[in-house]
Amino acid sequence: MTDLWQRATTPADPPRVTITDVARLAGVSVATVSKVVNGRYGVAAGTVERVRGVIAEVGYETSLVARSLRSHRTGVLGILVAEFEPFSTEILKGAARAVAGTGYEVLAYAGGGRAEEDAGWERRSLSRLGGTLIDGAVLVTPTVVGAPGGVPVVAIDPHAGPSDVPTVDADNVRGACLATEHLLELGHRRIAFLGGRPGLESARLREEGFRSAMAEAGVPVDPALVRVAGYRPQTTQEPARELLTGPDRPTAVFAANDVSAIATMEVARDLGLSVPGDLSVVGFDNVPEAALAQPPLTTVAQPMQAMGTAAVELLVRRLTGSPDEAPDGGTHVRLPTELVVRGSTRRL
Repeated sequence: MTDLWQRATTPADPPRVTITDVARLAGVSVATVSKVVNGRYGVAAGTVERVRGVIAEVGYETSLVARSLRSHRTGVLGILVAEFEPFSTEILKGAARAVAGTGYEVLAYAGGGRAEEDAGWERRSLSRLGGTLIDGAVLVTPTVVGAPGGVPVVAIDPHAGPSDVPTVDADNVRGACLATEHLLELGHRRIAFLGGRPGLESARLREEGFRSAMAEAGVPVDPALVRVAGYRPQTTQEPARELLTGPDRPTAVFAANDVSAIATMEVARDLGLSVPGDLSVVGFDNVPEAALAQPPLTTVAQPMQAMGTAAVELLVRRLTGSPDEAPDGGTHVRLPTELVVRGSTRRL
């Protein structure tokens, strides 16, 4: 059979196996192969075994589009991200682990480009993928609220504002309080805050937690020490430099994510400042890069992989008709955060 298959293909003819190829190699009709692939009755046991043998040898798989046209299901869940960066990569790890035993596969898809400059990327992505390539989607840090029609979705770290979309996030307020309280306990009072991407609920809540902890300690927030960094290294460099070259620079910085915190440490190093000798820095997320930074970054850990797992579980429940509820009885899963103290902070 292998010789027959080799003769059926040439270097100029890429060996993409079709149902017609399988039928020819097995000596049966296309209709018979279709019945075997879809588990329908009416095919002799010996023929089923022969067709399956050919499929196993040549690696035939039905296309997602063909599968969806036939059954109105693809068996694939989309994980849609604006770009592949440390946070979304950890989410993907948890999502991939969650599909085991569900009968679904995962398709990771990047909207491409800068999310803050490409509002609505998730709607365009869903219009391309929904119905023919994916049955439902997990949207990671979407820029808009509301679910596009026809495709069940779950949002991780969604846009600020009301939404009827099931969501998964971490306890951002508590995490920001922990970060700020840690710096206050070390004796810092001039604490700067580098905020996240405008429009995201996590960015709003982390600033809320920072301000709440400062107020609780009776320490006023200096407006000159609050900047928007946008969760990206390239959008962090300028505001971090402004903070660290001002006439009365901060002794500590709480950055709303690890990427911004690491970028801040790089700016400090370029300016000849020592971390933590001259400046203490705290981040948020606990991405793998945080522990590898020099010095290792003190940060707030949110369970990113567990968030990916929870989002997929919630989406599968929607798709399979199980109760569309989170464990707490709603459609919002909020996971705890914790402070991880490393070498980027020290007592003033």
